[in-house]
Amino acid sequence: MVVGVLRLDLLLEGSQSLKEKRSRVKKVLAKIRATYPVSAAEVGSHDLWQRTLLGLCMVSSDEALIHSLFQRLEDDMTCSGLAEVVASDIEILHYGDE
Repeated sequence: MVVGVLRLDLLLEGSQSLKEKRSRVKKVLAKIRATYPVSAAEVGSHDLWQRTLLGLCMVSSDEALIHSLFQRLEDDMTCSGLAEVVASDIEILHYGDE
């Protein structure tokens, strides 16, 4: 079993309040969850109006599949215009004998 974790540091340009930021983050998370087989949540930068840190997780038997899906997700996020990817970090964990 392979577990992939992706951390995305996003810039939400134009957010003028925490209420507006929450609305935009909700849209971003809904789009990610509807498009990709991942679990996703806001995990940091809660008090900043124009930044958020998202944590995403995927379980598979194929590490290459996780890497390619995370790369596609990051590319889609960049092209969507919903948020700018400031930084990303992938961590892969292996469990079991395989």
